[in-house]
Amino acid sequence: MKTLIDHLSGYADCHRDPRNIQTHFIGVPMIMLAVTVLLSRPAAMLGGLPVSLALLAALAACVFYFRLDARYGVTMALVLAAMLAVGQWLAAQSTALWLGAGLGLFVVGWVIQFVGHYYEGRKPAFVDDLVGLLVGPLFVAAELGFAMGLRREVQAAIEVRSGPVRLRPHGQGTAA
Repeated sequence: MKTLIDHLSGYADCHRDPRNIQTHFIGVPMIMLAVTVLLSRPAAMLGGLPVSLALLAALAACVFYFRLDARYGVTMALVLAAMLAVGQWLAAQSTALWLGAGLGLFVVGWVIQFVGHYYEGRKPAFVDDLVGLLVGPLFVAAELGFAMGLRREVQAAIEVRSGPVRLRPHGQGTAA
């Protein structure tokens, strides 16, 4: 199994321009919330707990995150719990509101992502590896932590493999 550093540095290879990382702070949570919202309906009640595909996907994602790192696992579990609460609330609303919110967040989130990759000059990481769809939210959490001075050892290990975050002049990204 790949390590935390393997996953984060592999993802970081396509995310070294600070403008791209900044767009991910907005776009990735929007996409995560959109998927959670859309998968929150239908839900079956099991002992007073609504069980939906969103809950099952969040639990599977948490297992992935905890296997990589306990601290990031806790962080991602808290984020996913909050998103599940929002998703459950929206799923209980009218179909128009639920579907409009879910699809709207999804489309706008991806537009923001592709703007970031325009600056990066590289395609999104998930194009070559679908696990990138799970690593993206973890990468955003890690980058937010790095900006707050947390987990410097993880940041240093990523930079050894992927290089530092740096502004790329337009057109100097790589196509692959």
